Amino acid sequence: MDIIILNETLSYEIIIKLIIAATLSLIIGIERELKKKPVGLKTSLVIATFSCLLTIISIETAYSTPSREDINITMDPLRLAAQIVSGIGFLGAGVILRKGNDSITGLTTAAMIWGAAGIGIAVGAGFYIEAFVTVVIVVVGIELIAPFLLKIGPKRLRMKELVVKAVIKDEENIQNLLSFMEQSGMEIDNIRVRDAHIATDHSLFEVDIRFSALFTSDTISIYSTLHTLSYVQKIELESLG
Repeated sequence: MDIIILNETLSYEIIIKLIIAATLSLIIGIERELKKKPVGLKTSLVIATFSCLLTIISIETAYSTPSREDINITMDPLRLAAQIVSGIGFLGAGVILRKGNDSITGLTTAAMIWGAAGIGIAVGAGFYIEAFVTVVIVVVGIELIAPFLLKIGPKRLRMKELVVKAVIKDEENIQNLLSFMEQSGMEIDNIRVRDAHIATDHSLFEVDIRFSALFTSDTISIYSTLHTLSYVQKIELESLG
């Protein structure tokens, strides 16, 4: 009878752990979902819940494996949990993308994947309060502290990255465009120039410029300003932030 009660208690505790891990993971999932990121509710839920399950299995197996008189069996209770951390790296690498303009996206989402696994491990090991506090800190940091610093922090921190692709008439106007952008408060980070490959006109050049502008600068306004320049034949503007 005692064994049956013990097993029922243990089963209920495992179920509660899995539910807590799934619930906490939804907070991260919702945050990513609202920002239209690759990893949303379902992915965070699966990662945290299965990580919690594997942690429970790892701990329970270590303490429930029967020992023999002739063999001394010792097991690391968190051996599976350690492998989870390494394995999640493959999922994280899958959401990190390098675009043609050399910008890298998905780092925060990859970190969230790793964090969701951490939540599952923490809950599976019985650290409920620590897991909850960690989720609160992460969400507050991403949703409140980071945007606040982007408004009042140093100028470089308050700037967003953009990439403009323009077709310029005549080579000397490339420098005119750069000077105009710098006078308008834009900081040039990188520039790439090549022939426009238009057989009928060899005076056209394609210019790719990666630059930074204050978050208060509207992307549409920047586009309109650059598009009005007489020597700009064609323009394309992309915001990286």
